[in-house]
Amino acid sequence: MRKGQCLCGDVTFEVSGTPQHMSVCHCGQCRKQSGHTWASAAVPVADLAITGAPAWFAASDAAKRGFCARCGSFLFWKAHDEDTISFALGALNAPTGLRLERHIFCEDKGDYYDISDGLPQLARS
Repeated sequence: MRKGQCLCGDVTFEVSGTPQHMSVCHCGQCRKQSGHTWASAAVPVADLAITGAPAWFAASDAAKRGFCARCGSFLFWKAHDEDTISFALGALNAPTGLRLERHIFCEDKGDYYDISDGLPQLARS
């Protein structure tokens, strides 16, 4: 069981399943919402228990983003037509036992940094 929370602690979550797709997203929406890139993993919705009341923002017709209404921590990403949900790796309590697998939406990455960790770099997802 992995546990995490927002910066102020109003929203907490527990991951009971095995996280998949440990990724760093470089898309413009993640960069704008997080201030840089967003590292996340996904689990089936049933494997993520959320306590508290995250606010949700529909950033597009395809997905919504969950964050703490009090401190603003960006915690979740959920596609409307999928039965999985992504959660912020940075919000997990250590040790996580997880390792990044890839970078996604690299075609949209900012021009102010390089990706040089040797992980696969996908143009999209």
